[in-house]
Amino acid sequence: MNNQVAHPSSSSSSDAFSFISKGWREVRDSADADLQLMRARANSFKNLASSFDRELENFFNSASTSLVAPPSENNFVKKLQPKISEFRRVYSAPEISKKVLEKWGPTRAKLAIDLSSIRNALVSEVEGYDYDGDRNGSVEFDRVWRGRRRLKFKEFWGEWKDEEENEGNQTEEWKPIRDLKKRFKELEKKSELGEIFEGFKNSELVEKVKSSLKSIRKDPQESQEVPPLDVPELLASLVKQSGPFLDQIGVKRDICDKIVDSLCSKRKNQLLLHSLSSGESSLVGDDNNGNTDELDVRIASVLQSTGHHYEGGFWTDNAKYIPEDGRRHVAIVTTASLPWMTGTAVNPLFRAAYLAQSDKRNVTLLVPWLCKSDQEIVYPNSLTFSSPEEQESYIRNWLEERIGFKADFRISFYPGKFSKERRSIIPAGDTSQFIPSKEADIAILEEPEHLNWYHHGRRWTDKFNHVVGIVHTNYLEYIKREKNGALQAFFVKHINNWVARAYCHKVLRLSGATQDMPKSVVCNVHGVNPKFLRIGEKVAADRELGQHAFSKGAYFLGKMVWAKGYRELIDLLAKHQTDLDGFKVDVYGNGEDALEVKSAAKSLNLNLNFLKGIDHADSSLHGYKVFINPSISDVLCTATAEALAMGKFVVCADHPSNEFFRSFPNCLTYKTSDDFVAKVKEAMEKEPQPLTPEQSYNLSWEAATQRFMQHSDLDKILTEDGGAATATTRPPMPAVPKASEVLDGGLAFAHYCLTGNEFLRLCTGATPGTRDYDKQHCKDLRLLPPHVENPIYGW
Repeated sequence: MNNQVAHPSSSSSSDAFSFISKGWREVRDSADADLQLMRARANSFKNLASSFDRELENFFNSASTSLVAPPSENNFVKKLQPKISEFRRVYSAPEISKKVLEKWGPTRAKLAIDLSSIRNALVSEVEGYDYDGDRNGSVEFDRVWRGRRRLKFKEFWGEWKDEEENEGNQTEEWKPIRDLKKRFKELEKKSELGEIFEGFKNSELVEKVKSSLKSIRKDPQESQEVPPLDVPELLASLVKQSGPFLDQIGVKRDICDKIVDSLCSKRKNQLLLHSLSSGESSLVGDDNNGNTDELDVRIASVLQSTGHHYEGGFWTDNAKYIPEDGRRHVAIVTTASLPWMTGTAVNPLFRAAYLAQSDKRNVTLLVPWLCKSDQEIVYPNSLTFSSPEEQESYIRNWLEERIGFKADFRISFYPGKFSKERRSIIPAGDTSQFIPSKEADIAILEEPEHLNWYHHGRRWTDKFNHVVGIVHTNYLEYIKREKNGALQAFFVKHINNWVARAYCHKVLRLSGATQDMPKSVVCNVHGVNPKFLRIGEKVAADRELGQHAFSKGAYFLGKMVWAKGYRELIDLLAKHQTDLDGFKVDVYGNGEDALEVKSAAKSLNLNLNFLKGIDHADSSLHGYKVFINPSISDVLCTATAEALAMGKFVVCADHPSNEFFRSFPNCLTYKTSDDFVAKVKEAMEKEPQPLTPEQSYNLSWEAATQRFMQHSDLDKILTEDGGAATATTRPPMPAVPKASEVLDGGLAFAHYCLTGNEFLRLCTGATPGTRDYDKQHCKDLRLLPPHVENPIYGW
């Protein structure tokens, strides 16, 4: 009975599934027809791309002969460009399948299958599906109900998910529907613009466009690819750049050269083996003499191929002065100023005046400004100034009275404080900031060690293109005379070397009496006031007329401090008081040790007549015949040069500081105290010889300026790039910083860190409050407060 009931049900189910299979075959055939139409459409676009490729190829072939294409060709290419937005809009829209069916199959625009006979069988197979009784059992693919909500076509097929996500839902969908959705998923991906034109992107069109563009802009030198540096070449470059350091630790220069040659030879051997294995003729030589030059050329070629250009880094600054009108700017920075009659105040003033005579240079003299309390201590006769303009007027008047022409240079001031312990002026704040960056071209640091002992600011060699230091003073000789002088001199010597190396490109020492510093040469770059030369000419003219030029005996002139030769003078006269019986010396000078010097001379009953300090060019000194200068602490005594210019005898010690004066016949040098007595008697008994024109010129500031330009390398710098320099050119810079430059930069950075700590500054003898200028300096020089000028400090 059961079998009889079940048989009709089984037969009806088989018929139902047979009918469903037949219906789905029709759906599949329809979908395949649609896909074929889509492929045909894609092929048409490929044909369009091929024609576009040919047209562009013709265009760039014609562009290779003419860099500028005619406007007609440009318009043609623009018209050929595919409307990508239209492709995306048509082939990526959610209704793509429906639009295709409406266009190529009007009869199939709406496909319906009558499933009313088997809807009861589908209930158990398809969950969540419902039917619409008003539709007569017809289910439309674009109108399907899911959970009582009407869904659109795209919602039914879903937002194509990955296969991994769909695998979990395979049991929820009927297999024919799942297969159909997979086919439509592939169709959706292929219809996207990126898939349609995938072959177009990878075709020869893009490659031809690139090659054509390269052929238009390609540099002939770029055609050869430069291989990168290998390990032996890198090691050879490292050893070569580390030459100064290896020399310091005892590795000789020839050993370093042998190492470099060995590494370069290994590179040559590798190239030789490679060329032999490839069957090419080798052009590599076997001579090692040019290995160093070949290595430099090799590094330069690699840097050029990569487009690398070194313009400064951690140790240097690339924002330097570039002359715009062919005129170079020279900034002279010194540690003293008139009316303090000292060498570092007078000589830089003359240097600025004579350097400014050239039309190719703009010169600025930067001198310290002291507050009124310090002016009363430093300047003679309690002379003070209420403003920088007042002091500048005094300086210019004093200068023009002596040089005889109007000097065209600028005078600027920087804050300074007087140190009673060191008897010198210490800069307050960053001195380099008082030279504008647009004028920071060439810097001349008078006494570079003095200026940079406590310098806490920008590195001079970073701001300026060329920095020259001129050593005026033998500080070691002064320090040795103090308590624990030997120990202090040891530290000061190395500190001087430190700052000179870190802040200068070249150092000029006026004589061999100074310590030997890095980057230094010995040359006297000082001259004498033209007024002294005119006095000497007048004396020579009077002697030719038979007049008696000298009516007085011997004198000594200098600042009255023990280190300026007063100790040596008293010792010599005390030792040979009997031999020099009746010999009298007039002493002119003021200073901190005046009372002690006078007391010592009086206690020894010496024939010394102490007078107030006056200008060496004063008429009251013209009648003296002999200038006594026993000082051995001077570097180059300006008073000695002035006495020789006036035609006098000079009796001085046989010392490196007097080396420049030995060529003058009126300079009498002594080695022992007995020799001193003999030279004094010779000078008192004879008449000095008149100066020849050549000797007068050697003492002049014109000759001193010429020597300075030559030994400071400024003549080369101004000649090579001074006249032809423009706003678009700058001095050549090295491709790679040298090891010595990196070391100098490290020294400068370490010095900056140490001088930024106030405690360390005070421990090393700095004047309190000199890291920054104070409120009085702000008021006098009209400066912004330090915390406003430099709001952020590293220390």
